[in-house]
Amino acid sequence: MYAIVNIAGQQFKVAKDQHLFVHRLQGDEGASIEFDNVLLVEDGGTISVGAPSLAGAVVSAKIVSHLKGDKVIVFKKKRRKGYKKKNGHRQYFTKIQISGISL
Repeated sequence: MYAIVNIAGQQFKVAKDQHLFVHRLQGDEGASIEFDNVLLVEDGGTISVGAPSLAGAVVSAKIVSHLKGDKVIVFKKKRRKGYKKKNGHRQYFTKIQISGISL
């Protein structure tokens, strides 16, 4: 059984007991959260598609931890002008574990 769910503006294919990194969510570590914007559910060969989302379908998850992603280096240069600029960025993520999918 799997589902396509919209979490923080992005679509993810999720299954039970799967770990997932999503953009930073509100909530404490260990807290339970539910996502009701479920777009598709597959259950034993039967596919249910929403228009745009399934009514009554819920994906429940648990927040495992809040963390930061790898550093991304942004380097800008214009040749022969002496212009160089180096900047870095680390994205904030939340690691969640999918507890279950219910119709």
